[in-house]
Amino acid sequence: MTANAVRTDYLSLEQERRKSPRDSQQLRSNGPSSKPQAAQTTEGTQVAPGTSMVRNRGSLLTMEKGDRKARVETSLLDCRLCFRPLKPPVFQCNGGHSACGTCLVELPGGQCPMCKHGGGGFAPCLAMDGIVSSATIKCSHDGCQSHVTYHEHDDHHSACPHAPCFCTEPGCSFAGPPPALLGHLATLHSWPVHKIEYGKVLWLQVPVSEPRRLLLAEDGGVFLLVVGLLNAITVVSVVCIRASTSPSLQYPAMMWAYGPPDVAGVRCMVDTEAVTSSSKPRDVVAEKLPFVLLVPPTHVFGAGASKELSLEIRVNKM
Repeated sequence: MTANAVRTDYLSLEQERRKSPRDSQQLRSNGPSSKPQAAQTTEGTQVAPGTSMVRNRGSLLTMEKGDRKARVETSLLDCRLCFRPLKPPVFQCNGGHSACGTCLVELPGGQCPMCKHGGGGFAPCLAMDGIVSSATIKCSHDGCQSHVTYHEHDDHHSACPHAPCFCTEPGCSFAGPPPALLGHLATLHSWPVHKIEYGKVLWLQVPVSEPRRLLLAEDGGVFLLVVGLLNAITVVSVVCIRASTSPSLQYPAMMWAYGPPDVAGVRCMVDTEAVTSSSKPRDVVAEKLPFVLLVPPTHVFGAGASKELSLEIRVNKM
């Protein structure tokens, strides 16, 4: 069977598959233990309790239906050619080898390279489509209760709001979700923390000598207020502390700086449609960020080590 014939057959079979109900049975991993654990160490990195860094291939999933349980080797849900998780449409050769559509298009003549004695033509496999569409796995990040489709796990794993962020203070290798990192930085490294509400203005008197402070939102979101110096201009910015930037969750922000009485009525202002994100708050350099508030010397209070900024900050959630 040629690759074109396979594609034609698949289109008709795919229409039938969409009309028929899927088996609601799910495959679930055991997930992280609910019992308290000490911080783990992975490749020299200290990890917050319950936080997993990666998911191992070839592990076992537990299948549950009523009081029956069975274990399934996850490699059976992976493409035999590229070894990535299978997702519909799934094709199977006469020898029983499963492959994804991407690999099939690249195969010369559409023949299975794993079949040594011929008979390796591929055809759509609706049974495997149903299995890989219903197989779910629990996110391994501490605090995340999501069960996602097995073939979508890697995408979720990297974009998960509970994915670990890192402390890069000298000699420290702590890693954990943003709220845990905030607690760590505040307790062990004495970082200042302020509470902030989305859509409301927060006023702060910020010493220039303290270039970093954390903002904790009502939903557990963590932000970094960072101060830097660009020539004679003080620069201020806000960064969301998270492992990755989710396109579905953005944080527009506005900042204002007010000067001493002799420049009363004159303020500096900047706004952005979305603040940048970072998983390593100590490594953030204000001068290199695309969104910064420029504060001239006339709007800085005091002198020397006692210099301060009078700021207002508003972060929105979209």
